[in-house]
Amino acid sequence: MKSFRKELWFQTRGRREFINITPQVQQALNESGIQEGLLLCNAMHITASVFINDDEAGLHQDMEVWLEKLAPEKPHAQYRHNTYEDNADAHLKRSVMGREVVVAVTGGSLDFGPWEQIFYGEFDGKRGKRVLVKIIGD
Repeated sequence: MKSFRKELWFQTRGRREFINITPQVQQALNESGIQEGLLLCNAMHITASVFINDDEAGLHQDMEVWLEKLAPEKPHAQYRHNTYEDNADAHLKRSVMGREVVVAVTGGSLDFGPWEQIFYGEFDGKRGKRVLVKIIGD
């Protein structure tokens, strides 16, 4: 059994952003040479997420609106966490969207269902952050 590790780095333009990282994850899988196994992809920051969903702009807008209703960014004073930072909402959004995904690797490809793609969700951006890709298999 082989193991492969790679970090992907992202610099978002805004505080919140969804980025389709499927091509970068597939490239990491290609670099690994692993044909059969499992791929773990996780955010390495507590205010970011990795999740699987459809790459459809309307859905992403719906997610943004829904997340903002669940954990509105402002007023900052509504959160006890916001004594040093103003990102309590980002921590809550990450909790809802999740930390990681695991995808089966079959024939050297990500074994997805129809329309599935991997996304990096940033909730407290405008600085460099990383995602870990860890692959095990043969």
